[in-house]
Amino acid sequence: MISPAIAPTKKEAPLLFDGLTWREFKAVEQLLDRPGYRLSFLDGVLEIRRMPGEPHETVKKRIAALLELYLLSAGYDFTPTGSMTLESEAGNVKREADESYKLAPGRSRPDLAIEIVFTSGGINKLESYKRLKISEVWFWEDGVLEIYHLRGEGNALQYEKISSSEAVKGINLELFLQCINMTNHVEAIKAFQQAL
Repeated sequence: MISPAIAPTKKEAPLLFDGLTWREFKAVEQLLDRPGYRLSFLDGVLEIRRMPGEPHETVKKRIAALLELYLLSAGYDFTPTGSMTLESEAGNVKREADESYKLAPGRSRPDLAIEIVFTSGGINKLESYKRLKISEVWFWEDGVLEIYHLRGEGNALQYEKISSSEAVKGINLELFLQCINMTNHVEAIKAFQQAL
């Protein structure tokens, strides 16, 4: 395991409120529309998570910079969609990724969602993304990157943990992770760019 340059902060659990209907959730969401908080919803459970601050944003922006550099060099016609709101009343779910990407033109939803984990507990993120039909999800936590790819069809959809990305073909994840975990942002970008 690579030692992360971004020191992990004390993990804070989100607030969870159970038993809400979709309509009640949407009403609460409007009341709690405040900077610094992120709301998610799954199967009647409202999750309120405080944004963890600079370490989280540093890792998030590092991952985005490195990934976009790779996507450009590999010839992807991609669209960064950031933390756009993804929701489905039918799926009883609402989620905002830390970063997300459409990896080809004409997509209705992102192909890739990225989560930077500095908190513990809460609703099941993979279940949320499964209902939203996001084909690949990356989790960065404590210097480690885990990748999950959606398999199956209809009601048989499941995420499988994989060792190399199927959505971002050819990316050297070992180098990518080393650069994410470097102390200096500019040096990380330059090292990754030189290796490309």
